[in-house]
Amino acid sequence: MSDTGRPGQPEQRPGPAAPTHRPAATPQGVPGPGAGRPAWAPSGASAAPEPAPARHDDDGRGRRRPAWLLPVVVGVVVLLVAGAVAGILLTRDRGAGAAPTGTASTVVLPAPTPATAPVAREATTAFAAALPTTVLQYALASSQEDAERLAAGAVEAYVETLTDGAGGTVTVRAAQLESPEAATALQQQVAATLPVPAPDTGATPVDPDAPDLPESGDVTVGGEVVGTYTVADAGDGTGVAVWRNGTAVLQLTAPLADVLDAYRAYGL
Repeated sequence: MSDTGRPGQPEQRPGPAAPTHRPAATPQGVPGPGAGRPAWAPSGASAAPEPAPARHDDDGRGRRRPAWLLPVVVGVVVLLVAGAVAGILLTRDRGAGAAPTGTASTVVLPAPTPATAPVAREATTAFAAALPTTVLQYALASSQEDAERLAAGAVEAYVETLTDGAGGTVTVRAAQLESPEAATALQQQVAATLPVPAPDTGATPVDPDAPDLPESGDVTVGGEVVGTYTVADAGDGTGVAVWRNGTAVLQLTAPLADVLDAYRAYGL
């Protein structure tokens, strides 16, 4: 006999059955939607996604660098270093193998000096005193008046001989005229007596020490032209120089090899 009909007892009826299913889990144990939602969040709201960590090959702004960039940069650096090393080695090799460059030098020999002392000149005029007593290795050996030049209109004139003490001689004829015009006329007369060089046929051997004559030019003093000169080969082993310096006319005869140097060293 059932209790349902027992007096004083409420009728017992079965209530709704408790759910027997469990919340489904997402695969791999990952919580389903809503998991990790803050307690204060509404049931329908979802949590904001967390930013993904930056990758090592990102440029810091979320953009990924190409995979080929790093090897290319490394290759360029290696090539630059190799080129610099090769350039240094090549320069070193060239410097070591090249012959040293010679430096040209000019040797200036001292001017020769006389081996004997000059004699005293008798004339004491200003013109006579201006005439040198030594020229290169030659020293005055004698001095006398030049009668021929005096007859030609010179105010004073001298014939002087200089010697090197070993058989070499230089002869100088120096004349002082009244004016540059008279000196020019005498110079032209003397120059007209100089020998004319014969044409070079190649039959005569050329002396390498012989000067290239004839030679002519201006005589200058302090940058001012005071006359002209002519130097010629006398054809007998000697050379002759004739020049004018203002009112003075001079003629110098010397060994052919010395004539140009003696003329330049005479100093008048």
